[in-house]
Amino acid sequence: MRKVDEEWGADWWFKVWGPDDLSEEGIEERDAWMLKPGERWHGFNNLADGFNMLDPIKATIITPGLDVDGDFADEFGIPAAIVTKYLAEHGVIVEKCGLYSFFIMFTIGITKGRWNTLVTALQQFKDDYDKNHPLWKVLPEFVQKNPRYERVGLRDLCTQIHSVYKQNDVARLTTEMYLSDMVPAMRPADAFAKMAHRDIERVPVDELEGRVTAVLLTPYPPGIPLLIPGERFNATICSYLKFAREFNARFPGFETDVHGLVKGADGRYYVDCVR
Repeated sequence: MRKVDEEWGADWWFKVWGPDDLSEEGIEERDAWMLKPGERWHGFNNLADGFNMLDPIKATIITPGLDVDGDFADEFGIPAAIVTKYLAEHGVIVEKCGLYSFFIMFTIGITKGRWNTLVTALQQFKDDYDKNHPLWKVLPEFVQKNPRYERVGLRDLCTQIHSVYKQNDVARLTTEMYLSDMVPAMRPADAFAKMAHRDIERVPVDELEGRVTAVLLTPYPPGIPLLIPGERFNATICSYLKFAREFNARFPGFETDVHGLVKGADGRYYVDCVR
C-alpha cells in the first residue's frame, strides 16, 4: 500500500494504520508492532510502555477525510462504508467498517496474490472515484437493491455523506457520547427483570432523554456497548440517535447500525425503556 502511494499517490491514496518503520518483507520483530507512547500515528494518549501491540495479520486501511485529531477534511472525504460496498462487489470481504477506516484480516496462508487483489480493487475504486462514474456502473448489485442511487456519481455520493458527517461533527459526537455521564437508575438485573415481565414501553427517540433503558444500546461503529440496562439516556446520547435517524432516512443502504434501536412500522425509531 505504501509502495503504491509512493509511486502514484500524488493526489490521494489510502493509508495503512500502523507504524511508519516497517520493512517491506516479513512480519518484522515484535517490538515493531508495539504502540509506543507519544507517537502521533496511533492517536492514543497515556499508553503504558510495552503494553499494547498490533496484530500483524490484521490491517486497518484509512480512507481520506478524517485526521487523527477527529477533524474533517475541507477538500473532500471518502467514507469507508462506500469503499467496503465497492470492495464487496469486487470479491474482497471487509471484517469491520468505521467512519473512515476499515479492517481486513489476513490469515497465515494469505499470499501476495490475494493481497494484490485488495490493492487492485482499491486502485480501481480510485479510478472510478476520480472519473465520478455512476453507481449503476460501479455498484450494480447495490443499485439493484437501492435504485434511488442509480444516476448518482461515486464521487458525488462520497461528497454528500462526507458533508453530513462533517456538518454533524460525528467523530467527536461518537467520542463525547462515550465520555458523557452514564447515570445508573437501577441494577442491570432489575432492569432485565422489567423486560422479562414486560414492564417496559417503546419510547420515541425525541422523548428518550432521562428515560431508563431496558436494553443494551450498542452503536456500530465502534461496536462497544454505550448504555446497559438500568442506565439513563442523556442529551449527548439522544443527539447521536437523532443523527442516526436522520442519516438513515437520507442514505438508505448506508444505515448507521445501533443495536437496541428499533424502527417501528410507522418508520419512527424507538428504544425499549422501563415504565
